Amino acid sequence: MNIVLLGAPGAGKGTQAQKLVADYGVAHISTGDLLRAAVKAESKLGKEAKGYMDAGQLVPDQLVIDLVKERLQADDAKKGFILDGFPRNTQQAVVLGSELEDMGIELDAALLVDVASDVIIKRLSSRRTCKACGYTAPAGVDVCPRCGGEMYQRDDDKPETIAKRLDTYEKQTAPLVEYYSGNNILKKVDGDRPVDEVYADVKELLGL
Repeated sequence: MNIVLLGAPGAGKGTQAQKLVADYGVAHISTGDLLRAAVKAESKLGKEAKGYMDAGQLVPDQLVIDLVKERLQADDAKKGFILDGFPRNTQQAVVLGSELEDMGIELDAALLVDVASDVIIKRLSSRRTCKACGYTAPAGVDVCPRCGGEMYQRDDDKPETIAKRLDTYEKQTAPLVEYYSGNNILKKVDGDRPVDEVYADVKELLGL
């Protein structure tokens, strides 16, 4: 099972990925996590990425792909992988496809967790985060159930910020849906339902 995970911020991609990882032991490859880990480890690629990040520049596509390729050598990725957060546009998707082909790896599906923008804005803007440990809970929870810390609304979870993030997603990432649809590997699931219902459909779509 080698899949690319698509969907707007707040669509619930991460939750579905966690369930697939727990049940099938595949690698969940988040490019954000990869970059942070490489920088922390001060690896060759990490040092290179840090140079761009410190300068406030985007990390070049090829560098991100090199990190992904390196990660795909790990044992857990041999069982399959879920790419989360990359590719972000069709240009990256084309390069990724070419690199995977060179490695003898085929994508089985591009899974889109589809949720309407107004639902996402409502969902994310009602989220509160613990200042101490990062735990998230619905609005109305003032004290963190995990550590007793203070709960607050992150700037990223304010409706106007969410709307901007969704706009960026639509412009940059939504064309990927068309791209993978053209490659006949797009699978779409309605993400505006209880998590377990969505997951049951995800497994069916992926033939699990």
